[in-house]
Amino acid sequence: MSAQNTGDTADLPVIGLGLPFEEWTVGRRFRTIGRTVTDADITNFVCVTGMLEVLFTNLDYLENESLIKGRLAPGALVYSFAEGLLLQAAMQHTGLAFLGMELKVHRPVFAGDTIHVRSEVTSARPTSKPGRGIVTAMNEVVNQKGDVVLAYSATRMVKAAKAG
Repeated sequence: MSAQNTGDTADLPVIGLGLPFEEWTVGRRFRTIGRTVTDADITNFVCVTGMLEVLFTNLDYLENESLIKGRLAPGALVYSFAEGLLLQAAMQHTGLAFLGMELKVHRPVFAGDTIHVRSEVTSARPTSKPGRGIVTAMNEVVNQKGDVVLAYSATRMVKAAKAG
């Protein structure tokens, strides 16, 4: 590439854009990149949300009294990170609305765990308005050991590539 800036980027392809409705076909499966949950992530999340439970804030309690050992991450943080990974991977410029979900936590996540999301489209239908559709996907959050730690079915409105 030339060091000279011509100011014209219209001919460059844009990367990182989400999947348009037409690509959310039933049975389609994909996975996101991974993300490691850190001590700082846990501290920041519990402080900003007010989830100041001893399971998340008191290391002495975790070591000496808790039945669960290790720096525990709230399930809400794990879900939030999963949504962030999905947004980065599949919904930039195409996600229109989050419509609902059903969620189940299967295992704890600890500081130092690396998670990614496996997703499978379970339903997809166009809306009555052109240019958009309703998509439901089953999302499994998986840790570095291959264990499903959290699973949720999410329904979203997604922009179509063609307005109809």
